[in-house]
Parts: sequence; structure tokens; C-alpha cells
Amino acid sequence: MQMIKKHSFSSEFWSQRYEQNQTGWDIGEISRPLKAYIDQLENKELKILIPGAGNAYEAEYLMKQGYKNVYVADISKKPLENLKSRVPDFPEAQLLHINFFEIKDRFDLILEQTFFCALPIDSRKEYAKKSAELLTQNGILCGLLFNFPLTEQGPPFGGSKEEYLAYFAPYFKIDILEPCYNSIKPRQGNELFFKFRKL
Repeated sequence: MQMIKKHSFSSEFWSQRYEQNQTGWDIGEISRPLKAYIDQLENKELKILIPGAGNAYEAEYLMKQGYKNVYVADISKKPLENLKSRVPDFPEAQLLHINFFEIKDRFDLILEQTFFCALPIDSRKEYAKKSAELLTQNGILCGLLFNFPLTEQGPPFGGSKEEYLAYFAPYFKIDILEPCYNSIKPRQGNELFFKFRKL
């Protein structure tokens, strides 16, 4: 998987994708499954992290719903600038231009949306461990994982329920890991919705 390792952590690689509008993962709005999850949350004080957030429509939606404690992290500056231009009052200090694995903070909730699937395959175990480290006691990691055979063609890189359980079960109680019922049409049958609680 040398090809994958080479570019996936490169700020230049991702910035170039944004500059050239090669953002096939970007659906231009909050994904339905994450909107449905956010809509049933009740605590507006939650400290929330969206890693590898891209254009961060989820963060924009959260802010509009009255969540002020939302942090957006991306290795590329361009999508952070895009979010700021759409939501001018988004706090500068909560826009993190950083590698996910270098974040040092604690959050109540981490929302996963097309970040995990873009990582080098050999970083997946580390992602599970780092997510647990970043969460407060009983914190939640929630979002979507792709459910199609793992290949070198990507990003996105696929995976399976069994593979994901192997990564996350050592650090999390698996509340939900099941096929997504409300995916957008192009992704129907290819997404798993998950909610993991830190052990």
C-alpha cells in the first residue's frame, strides 16, 4: 500500500484536490445520517470535534442549531477557509489547521464523515486509539464508515464491519454498527452508521 501512504497525510495533496475541485466525496450539504443524529441530540453544551472535516457542512449545521463548542480540524487550509467564508462568525480558534494525530484536547463527541476512509490503511488502528484518547469519559464517536471491499483505489478506501470491529472494540463499547437506512442515493448500500461509546 505504498501508493496510499505517500500522499494521504500530505497537506499539499488535499489542498490540490480542493483547488482543482476534485472533491467527489463532498455532497455539498450535511449528510442525512449525521443530520438525523444531530437532530436528536439535546445538550447544546457538548464539545464536538469534526476531524478531516473538509468543507464541514456538519459544523455549519451545528452552529445554526445553537452548538457553539464545535471544533473543525483539517490538514488542508482551503476547506477551513471555505467554512469561514460561509459562516463568518465561526470562531477562528475552533478552526484547527492540524494533523488529526497531533490534536491535544478533550471532546464529548467526535463526528466521523469521510475522514477515516481517506487515511492510509495502516493508520486505522491508530485512528481508533487516538479517537478514544481525545474523548472524555463515556464520550461518543459517531458517524459513517464505508462498507465496500478494501482496495488500493482511492481515497475513499473501503472496509468491512468485521475489520472495523477489530479496530474499535478494544477502545469502545459498540452501541450501533449497522447498514445506513438513510444514505444519499449514490451511497445506498455502501455505508455503515456507527455510534461507539468510549470504554
